[in-house]
Amino acid sequence: MKASARLVVSLDSHGNSVVRVLRSMTPLTLVPHRRVGPLALVHLVSSVTAPLGGDSLSLTVEVGPGASLELRGVAATLLLPGSSGEESSSLVRFLVEGTVRYLPEPTVVTSRAHHTSVVEAELDGHAQLQTREVLVLGRAGEKPGTLSSSVRATRCGRPLLHQQLVVGDPLADASSAGLAGKRVVGTEMLLDSVERETDGGEWWSVVPLAAGGSLATALGDDVVTVTRVLDAI
Repeated sequence: MKASARLVVSLDSHGNSVVRVLRSMTPLTLVPHRRVGPLALVHLVSSVTAPLGGDSLSLTVEVGPGASLELRGVAATLLLPGSSGEESSSLVRFLVEGTVRYLPEPTVVTSRAHHTSVVEAELDGHAQLQTREVLVLGRAGEKPGTLSSSVRATRCGRPLLHQQLVVGDPLADASSAGLAGKRVVGTEMLLDSVERETDGGEWWSVVPLAAGGSLATALGDDVVTVTRVLDAI
């Protein structure tokens, strides 16, 4: 299955963030909950089980100057193998001149799944972007498949962040240089103009980015613990 969706939000003359384009394609279903107001709220719903092996999904999000968007998920994503054994892939592309919060629900890397996830972001000089990713290595009592997750972000064409995380290798995941045997890993990227100091605690850290913003990482044995840590940072 190949599917693409597009969401465009811009500011109107009254200062409202208005959803101008809302184009869905199964399984990427965009549901607006607040079309007009200072903040546009849209939920991303998976309308069928996806992605399966061989699926290719893409979502493009454009937010104009002064506009604000919060894009949320409504349920966990299960990465599942397909009968062909092919890899699945997803691409989320942000073109941001305003403010965006992208908060999907956790992604579960099920057994035998092979998936590549890419987030690309192009920001203008005053744009702000917050994204979160929470990965669960397998269902209860299940060994995970493999996932390669990449984030590439630029501001006015200049690099801000390029990071790749690969999970599903038993030795690397168990290593203290990897996930230290933890089943859940969460990352939160905040791209703004604020300069932050390095911070951290048991199983979490916050790293400032050279051009402003930060990257937070948290490890844990369950989603609730990791989510609470990211919420508190």
